[in-house]
Amino acid sequence: MHFSYNKLFKLMIDRNIKKKELSEMSDVSATSIAKLGKGGNVNTGVLLRICNALNCDVGDIMEFVPDKKQESVADDGKTSATSLMMQIPGTDQDSTHGR
Repeated sequence: MHFSYNKLFKLMIDRNIKKKELSEMSDVSATSIAKLGKGGNVNTGVLLRICNALNCDVGDIMEFVPDKKQESVADDGKTSATSLMMQIPGTDQDSTHGR
């Protein structure tokens, strides 16, 4: 079981928000945003600051994924958070370091 943050990165793409901009808007470190892109764990304060900055609810940026669904998502070619992050303007592989 894990949480998926694909919704966050889709929202960022839709609103044309760069990771650096989200970091500045929400006062969340680039490291924490990178963790979200890798499906890592962050504390609820990080999620709340992001939601406040984006004027949305937690359910708008994340979803719970049971293990079986996780396997089927990987198998049917759904877009991963990492590949969604790469679609965000101004994103490159080295931009996850620092703020």
